[in-house]
Amino acid sequence: MTLLGFGETHPDYSVKVLNEREARAGAGILLFFGLIAFMTTFLTGDFTLTRIAILAFGLDFALRVLISPRYAPSLVLGRFMVRGQVPEYTGAPQKRFAWALGLGIAMIMSIWVIGLNQAGPVAILGCLTCVILLFFETAFGICVGCKIYNAIWPGQAQHCPGGVCEIRSREPIQQIGMTQLGAVAAVGLIIALAVPQLADLPAPRMPGSVDLASGERDCTPPAFAVAIGHEEMWKLHNGCG
Repeated sequence: MTLLGFGETHPDYSVKVLNEREARAGAGILLFFGLIAFMTTFLTGDFTLTRIAILAFGLDFALRVLISPRYAPSLVLGRFMVRGQVPEYTGAPQKRFAWALGLGIAMIMSIWVIGLNQAGPVAILGCLTCVILLFFETAFGICVGCKIYNAIWPGQAQHCPGGVCEIRSREPIQQIGMTQLGAVAAVGLIIALAVPQLADLPAPRMPGSVDLASGERDCTPPAFAVAIGHEEMWKLHNGCG
């Protein structure tokens, strides 16, 4: 175990390695806060959380790439969250390349959004790129940067998650048949046909809310209030006393 440097030395591997479970957990943590910041900005126009997220992302990836992944806050939290799981080792070189790409995106976003105080398509594209890359890694274990690394230097990436760096045939349990594709298409068709009907439905009302059309308040206590004997208290709190 090294305090500095990228990756850990393991006697069973010829290259330095990282714990893929920790990396995916770290990606999930960044994705969680990134989505909150992005949606807050998208819905309210307030860039405060987005600026904070960009700064945090930049510092996190700078620590990963330039010092050591051991000190990146998201990976420290990720290590804590998966401490009870058996490590899944992955080669460090391709991860460093992938995270260097993340650092590059974070630096561009920092200059554009924080330094130049600009928004627009560039900011949206940068945020979406980060969200998509983090989503692919945490949800599917797909490291897009690692695939780029393997495409630039074929055969150099080793010990990739799921063995994707090694050429191999798919097992029967991994194959997708026509009936499965048909089921997916059927679900999509049902949803597409239902969209117009769902769009025509009136907005749902919470119990106690005011019907804007009639101006009357719905004072029917919900089932949970009735079950615990708090009908009167519920009516009082919802202006139905």
